[in-house]
Amino acid sequence: MDKIRHVPSLQAMQALVEVASCGSFTTAAQKLCLTQSAVSRQIQQLESHFNVALFIRTSRSLRLTPEGEQVLASARSILDQLKTLEERLAPQKRPFRIRMHVSLAVRWLLPKLSDFYLSHPEVSLAIETVATEVVEPGNDSDAYILYLPQPSTDPDCLTLFEETLVPVCSPNLANAPRSVEELLRFALLHRSADRQAWIEWLAANDSKPLEDYRHIPFNLDELALDAAARGLGVAVTDMTLAAESLERGVLVVPFGAPLRTGGIYSLCPQPSAASHPQCTLVMRWFAEQAMNPIAL
Repeated sequence: MDKIRHVPSLQAMQALVEVASCGSFTTAAQKLCLTQSAVSRQIQQLESHFNVALFIRTSRSLRLTPEGEQVLASARSILDQLKTLEERLAPQKRPFRIRMHVSLAVRWLLPKLSDFYLSHPEVSLAIETVATEVVEPGNDSDAYILYLPQPSTDPDCLTLFEETLVPVCSPNLANAPRSVEELLRFALLHRSADRQAWIEWLAANDSKPLEDYRHIPFNLDELALDAAARGLGVAVTDMTLAAESLERGVLVVPFGAPLRTGGIYSLCPQPSAASHPQCTLVMRWFAEQAMNPIAL
């Protein structure tokens, strides 16, 4: 009964989570803006409360004991539940959080944000970017934008735009290609390791096999497009993502018709997003952007 009345402090639980995540008392203390000795005392309080050792400490490593793993799991669960409760009771105190691929954020959303904030100065968006091929929904995100090879059947997901591939290069590229055959003289710039964009575009344009070309691989649209603008070769990208660069004349489409792949970019709200007071407004604004695609 005494231990139930005197539960561990939230600060001690936070210290445990940070030390376990960082693998270091020093780094955890820096993140918590505490001294190392203060963090050590909080861990000792937990160890005293549960009467177990939480960490095995050596001069070279720091790792959790089996008991420490159990306490850590409970600490994380308690802190997550408190965070969820706080956001449910007072969601207006935080921004609407959207998770997406970094290239999509830079190439598509960023040019539109000034319009959003001019229209809705009272709303704050928090944009989290990832560089992975697949955008996984985060536990702390309200919505996420992902690429789908075909339209979603989820009625809550909003199609932002269809994928339409075009070749792009610098307007200053010497003797820029004017046909598929002339591509053999240039390096193909890839936005992903699987080279799927070029594979699809070349197949649709009756070109030679991929292995007949020179290649410069990247893992981001952003990098491939920047390389194209610098004259390193020819990239294939989505026309919507390249729209601003095409409009400014940084990139040009040297030849070829746009290729619709059937893929889409879709905004999907998390189930918890409905509790955010700005969710409807944000989704409506994105729907307006989807209604105004670029002209092909």
